[in-house]
Amino acid sequence: MDGCHADSKTVNLTQLKNLIPKILRATQGFNLNVVTLHSSIRDHECKSLKIIRLKTAVVEANFDWTFVRIESDEGISGLGECFFAPGLSSILRSLESLLRGEDPRDVHRLFRKLRLATSGAGSSAGIIYNAISGIEAALWDLLGQSLGVPIHRLLGGKFRDKVRIYADCHGSEALECLDDVLRSRPARWLSHESTHVAKDYFGAGHDEPASTPAEYKQRALEKQAEGFTALKFDLDVPGTYAADPHSRALSNRAIDHAVSLIGAVREAVGVETEIAVDCHWRYSASDVIRVAHELEPCRLLWLEDPVPPDSVAALMEVSAKVRVPIATGENLFLFEGFEEIIAKHAISIVTPDLQKVGGLAIAQSIAQFADVHTMPVAPHNISSPVGTLLSAHFCAAIPNFLALEFHGSDVPFWNDLVEGLPKPIIQDGFIRVPEKPGLGVTLNEEVTRRYARKGEPFFE
Repeated sequence: MDGCHADSKTVNLTQLKNLIPKILRATQGFNLNVVTLHSSIRDHECKSLKIIRLKTAVVEANFDWTFVRIESDEGISGLGECFFAPGLSSILRSLESLLRGEDPRDVHRLFRKLRLATSGAGSSAGIIYNAISGIEAALWDLLGQSLGVPIHRLLGGKFRDKVRIYADCHGSEALECLDDVLRSRPARWLSHESTHVAKDYFGAGHDEPASTPAEYKQRALEKQAEGFTALKFDLDVPGTYAADPHSRALSNRAIDHAVSLIGAVREAVGVETEIAVDCHWRYSASDVIRVAHELEPCRLLWLEDPVPPDSVAALMEVSAKVRVPIATGENLFLFEGFEEIIAKHAISIVTPDLQKVGGLAIAQSIAQFADVHTMPVAPHNISSPVGTLLSAHFCAAIPNFLALEFHGSDVPFWNDLVEGLPKPIIQDGFIRVPEKPGLGVTLNEEVTRRYARKGEPFFE
């Protein structure tokens, strides 16, 4: 019975299952809860399930994709993904001792245990929650597999069968390969003959722009042709007329160039394809307001991360003075990180990252609170198919979903990393929500190992 142990002296479970229809017919008119009956039988079948180990692996892609695998004594394993961070694998392995011997089905209790155990390290936010988010995801996957249901059923079921994806187009060129502290490195999937030159994402500014309107236009048309109905472009691509990358100030020349980039995209794709833009917290509130006013004719889906995420007053100032929806949330943690900006309507669109916010349960509470305040949710997502599909389960299970980010267009092995779904995973700009138990896919370890980061354990 799937590795579970029942007491044959007390009950024959197969016979009991076969008797259920007869019991129902014989007890018509009585208050018999069939779901409870089935649940009780399954609880008896699998009365014991324990975590025996936690393993990690890291893949070098456009970012470091950090995977966590939780294994149980019944042979069921759960898979999760964490947002990259320095020393993340070490943190994950340190947390293993808190999980070993625990029942992985107690997801909420184990989240609280991990949170309390790491509170002495100041884990009100930060890298600890990158680790905990991946662990929590693996627990949901394991729970779903143990019950034979997909994760979205555990979250209350679906509002939609497929999830709309928006393509993060970066700038006019493919996003380079960045390590866990955002240093550029040669992408292992590019040929040695490639002329692609890596740049310092936080380096000095340049007098000449890195991208042109024609290049933005070409990129937009490529993604539109792939079926995406929403696109996002960066306004802060390195070298875009930012003479001083530290002052947060924008010149008229820089604003004019940014507007020309997005204007070219809008002209290329028409009004049916939606456009969002990302500022990555680089600019002052006053200059972002100037940019937003200039971009109003482009009818943006949203303006993302206009000011630092911890500056509620600056967010409120921007939101009050522009007619473009403001989005933020990828660098915030737990419900508490979102509560004030949602309650005060400092933003219009909420963008939590499920690989770092604290996990699915936290994200669902944020989405519910946003729904009360009539705000849509558009999760930030730079992950592999593992994290992306977890996010898709979440997006299917909330009413106020807008669009889910896809940031892996230029990683040639993105689709090959998992098995169990038709390929490509994204079809005509949508992901069909998996119906298999748990996450709905397994990791292709041959591909994963091929691009594994050197010096990191590989599920050891």
